[in-house]
Amino acid sequence: MLTIAHLSDIHLGQVHRGDGGERARRRAGQVMAYLDALPGPLDAVLVTGDLADHGLAEEYRQVAEVLASRHPVLLCPGNHDRRPSYREVLLGEAPGEEPVNRLHRLPRADVLMLDSSVPGRDEGLLDDATLDWLDAELGSGRTELPALVAFHHPPAELHLPLVDRIRQFGAVRLAEVLRRHPRVAALLCGHAHTAAATTFAGLPLLVAPGVVSTVMLPCEGGPGIAFDQPPLLAFHVLDGDRRTTTHYRVVSPA
Repeated sequence: MLTIAHLSDIHLGQVHRGDGGERARRRAGQVMAYLDALPGPLDAVLVTGDLADHGLAEEYRQVAEVLASRHPVLLCPGNHDRRPSYREVLLGEAPGEEPVNRLHRLPRADVLMLDSSVPGRDEGLLDDATLDWLDAELGSGRTELPALVAFHHPPAELHLPLVDRIRQFGAVRLAEVLRRHPRVAALLCGHAHTAAATTFAGLPLLVAPGVVSTVMLPCEGGPGIAFDQPPLLAFHVLDGDRRTTTHYRVVSPA
């Protein structure tokens, strides 16, 4: 059995009512303190993008500090992130504009973190090079183990007008790649700032709630962003039958 925590959209550096970004930092720190205080271990903590609000190097230095944990922390970029400074500060690499894709081999599963960001745009896309990389990695190595595929932008409508117009587009080829690899157990994403679950390509598509804010449904008075809701996170449990069960948690102030 594999247990991971999943959070998204921490937006470090986001200024709210002139607070200098302190609110975003405090909320992300609150979630990480909750995870570090768990009595049991996690296999990983996944953070699916929008780590920084403006993609600045100083924001990524905050990201590295706030997300430091006793658990393994796996990251991918979102539309607010900027690849050159992300690479330089978080990965210790030379700045570059190529997609940031990473394979993480956990003891009981592979986790593939993909870069769905499009420089200068809010909507998402997995480019051909990324999809070729995904196809190759899923078809090689530890193919007997399940795999989780994570990215920032959801490739399906969530019936949130604010989010659906900037979701991941051009996802037909993603679906084709996924159907070739039955070891994929679930897809994990963020971007929507709401806890949600749907399907894509016959697989669970599990959306992490936003840490910094919450996007409301039309029936709740949306479209709009609520800043008075508490931060949330998801726990995904992958069992021996490759079935993923998700539990959502509200993180109250200490």
